[in-house]
Amino acid sequence: MSASDGSTVSRRVILQSGVLATVGLTVGGLALGQDKSLPLITKAIPSSKERLPVVGIGTNAFGVSDPAEVAARRDVLKRLPELGGSVVDTAQAYGTSESVIGAQVAEIGNRSKLFLATKTPLAGDVANAEEVIERSFKNLRTDKIDLMQIHNVYGVDALLPALLEQKKAGRIRYVGITTSVDNQYPQLVEAMKKHPFDFVQVDYSIENRSAEAEVLPLAASKGMGVLINVPFGGRRGGNLFGKVKGRELPKWAAEADITSWAQFFLKYVVSHPAVTAAIPGTTKVSHLEDNQRAARGRLPDAAMRKRMEDFWVGNAT
Repeated sequence: MSASDGSTVSRRVILQSGVLATVGLTVGGLALGQDKSLPLITKAIPSSKERLPVVGIGTNAFGVSDPAEVAARRDVLKRLPELGGSVVDTAQAYGTSESVIGAQVAEIGNRSKLFLATKTPLAGDVANAEEVIERSFKNLRTDKIDLMQIHNVYGVDALLPALLEQKKAGRIRYVGITTSVDNQYPQLVEAMKKHPFDFVQVDYSIENRSAEAEVLPLAASKGMGVLINVPFGGRRGGNLFGKVKGRELPKWAAEADITSWAQFFLKYVVSHPAVTAAIPGTTKVSHLEDNQRAARGRLPDAAMRKRMEDFWVGNAT
């Protein structure tokens, strides 16, 4: 589950306000996304040691039909692997997002360069688990799904046996479980303790750190990869971009190769030792290029993470 570009207006304001210009950036230019001189940051999936780039995309705003909007999503899907990214997270609950992704990826021809993650339904009858799972294969136009996740802890007992069978058969490579709301953490933790998931997906940002209490440590101890949704806020406390309007980045952020607020937020998230990758909702190439730069260069260490936290709550400059 992921945040969409519902934050577009506030993020556009930040981009146009000149904040990025103070650190010598050009929107959509080399400095934001096309400079590959910094090394790509990847992390290992604990259950397999396969490495993933630490920033992917979320697609809950990909269920569009307007040709211009579809074309914009296609551009994002085409550009993502060109910039070094691979993780594309979607869900059956995101309207027609799966179908849009399936059609556009087939047209582009870059399926082999993507790590496709999707989710089972959020509600409704899931008793016929095989039929539910097959729906995603059909929509995504693929014979293999990299990660299939149980959405918001719904239908675990009905769905997990079938998911594990599909994994055993090689059609699904990894199995996971998700939530994006704190009040589902008890059910999520119970499922994580009981079942052999490869991944857990949870909400986490510099302003919403409640997952640090139990979910992230448990994932680390159980050897589960972690995908992070809503890394820019939005479900709890408001969107983070609106809170930095008119503010300059702290100069010390450059020590982690951070050159925009999006990178500040993302590098904080993916520098947590338990986190495998973040999946910010992304519908524009300009945002994609900015976000993907967070997957290059240096990550904040523990001391810088603490400095970022203190800065965010106003205890540091």
